[in-house]
Amino acid sequence: MRAVADNLFKALADPTRRAIFERLTREGELTVHALTERAGVSQPMVSKHLTVLKRARLVHDRRDGRETHYRAQPQSLAPLADWMNQYGAFWRDRFDQLENLLKRMEP
Repeated sequence: MRAVADNLFKALADPTRRAIFERLTREGELTVHALTERAGVSQPMVSKHLTVLKRARLVHDRRDGRETHYRAQPQSLAPLADWMNQYGAFWRDRFDQLENLLKRMEP
């Protein structure tokens, strides 16, 4: 589980990769060419970013002739959501403890 979350964090740490993933999430399946048009980096760099996203299982690709089409796999974010929920519960508990302490300290 931790390795999966680590791969997701690493994949999404780069702003260009996040932008590619977000664009695929919003717009649906796109070709590498379409992604390159607005990525602000070269086609080889977009392809490298897509490889990282694919390894993290955040995107899926399919070949159609000479073009490769990519689509987002947002369900792959589940380990990150679980991680955030775990820490959300931790901090809610800590704030509840602090609130109880402050109530006991009131004159």
